[in-house]
Amino acid sequence: FVFKITAAKQQDHFFQAAYLEERDAWVRDIKKAIHCLDGGQRFARKSTRKSIRLPETINLSALYLSMKDPEKGIKELKLEKDKKVFNYCFTGTSVIDWLVSSNSIRNRKEGLMLASSLLSEGYLQPAGDTSKAAAEGLSDTPFLDLCDAFYYFPDSGFFCEGNSSDDDVVLKEEFRGMVVKQGCLLKQ
Repeated sequence: FVFKITAAKQQDHFFQAAYLEERDAWVRDIKKAIHCLDGGQRFARKSTRKSIRLPETINLSALYLSMKDPEKGIKELKLEKDKKVFNYCFTGTSVIDWLVSSNSIRNRKEGLMLASSLLSEGYLQPAGDTSKAAAEGLSDTPFLDLCDAFYYFPDSGFFCEGNSSDDDVVLKEEFRGMVVKQGCLLKQ
């Protein structure tokens, strides 16, 4: 889950994520920042609360903890799609259903707004092509209320079996080094 960035001064920086989806999210955000800066624009992450106009009474952190409750929260499942097995995840529909049943929202449209906020603030992560495409802006909303859109909690045991991409081919030689701090790789 390592990727390399070469700076303008020909300095190589290696980043190591905990899992594939985290690495992909970092790469996506860095590409957005580079695109912004190359276009002469100032790059800044917008606060979801401001962009979606989320009421101040909603505490996303508390909602997240309720969603993770082992008894009353969203059940993490083993789901399969496109010959891939997604462990410790759930569907977009189950998130909206849970929000409705817990009286956190009045209707599914509000649920999409709230779930999009949770996604944008990192409380939920997309798993699989459908939800990743929506999160990248290829859909009307960043969060999808669909049975085939998978999501997971970032601190869960999520992993995907059978997930390989030709774009992710990396030469082992390129990443020799020693870990000097968790999450950092020092190049030899």
